[in-house]
Amino acid sequence: MPRYYTRACNFYYGSKSKFLVEKKKALPLHGNNDLSFDKVEIISRKTIKKISIKRIKDLPAQIKKTIKKDIKLITKPKKNFKNLNFKNIPNIMGILNITPDSFSDGGKYNHGDLAIKQLNYLFKKGAHLVDIGGESTRPGSKSVSSKIEWNRIKNILKKIDKKKMISLDTRKSDIMEKGIKLGVKLINDVSGLSYDKNSIYILKKYKTPFVLQHSLGNPDVMQNNPKYKNVLLDIYDFFEKKIKFLRKNGINHNNIILDPGIGFGKNLKHNMKIIKNISIYHSLGLPILLGISRKKFIKELSLSNDSSSRIGGTISSSIFAIMQGIQVLRVHDVNEINQSIKVFKKLIK
Repeated sequence: MPRYYTRACNFYYGSKSKFLVEKKKALPLHGNNDLSFDKVEIISRKTIKKISIKRIKDLPAQIKKTIKKDIKLITKPKKNFKNLNFKNIPNIMGILNITPDSFSDGGKYNHGDLAIKQLNYLFKKGAHLVDIGGESTRPGSKSVSSKIEWNRIKNILKKIDKKKMISLDTRKSDIMEKGIKLGVKLINDVSGLSYDKNSIYILKKYKTPFVLQHSLGNPDVMQNNPKYKNVLLDIYDFFEKKIKFLRKNGINHNNIILDPGIGFGKNLKHNMKIIKNISIYHSLGLPILLGISRKKFIKELSLSNDSSSRIGGTISSSIFAIMQGIQVLRVHDVNEINQSIKVFKKLIK
């Protein structure tokens, strides 16, 4: 029998969503009546079939069992952790790269007090957490030593307000441990805990929440003709396999956020398929993070209308992601994204 996957679709937001949930014509996403859906796509490696939630009862017994199990996870409220609220979406993760060579803001904040000023600004403008990184993982970048990476970030980590939620963007277990000891509350490893085999044991030791990201190879080679059988389902299978591995190795909590890794070993076609169908990952039962800020796919789609900030493309794709229930957005322009979200929510209320 083929493997079937369930993607919630045909979403409603705001007052219309609440009305449909009350009338039992739509199901709330993660227990949030402000965002609901009334259709699902039943996806296999060979077929896609969209049906109304009312028609699930008419499915063959084995498929119906799978879909009902998935829907239970899709509708179940997510447990909040730290200061992240997965019902009041989205949570905004601000980006602070203290590097000379990150693809967008490299060199802007790696001198003097510029980093701490930017950190304070991001929180002031509404970031729920800020992701600090000392190593660029842009396409084509090379790894730097732990000594170099730590020297870039140690001073700001020593100055952070322990009440603030700081995420550490690193692939190295020794950097993770040093950061956690200085008050880092979330680890964001773009390699999906594959770069350093000791990372999982550090996360287990300190019971630290983390982002599990998909990436196809290391940054220096990941964009060299990336290939998938089905990018959407291959990433789903990666997450499922990795979660089983984590459970087997003693990480039993659900303080894990999934990130499909836009631009990490994906071409434009892959990125578009993921963003358009990202709600498929809700059936894994964990919060989803999307990092689309200023990325190359915006340039590839906008052509002559590209700009250095790519703020228009970042905002439009962020709103699209919100309408699919994405719980965390990772962005550079926290103020502008929050502005767009506030206006959007008022218009659709």
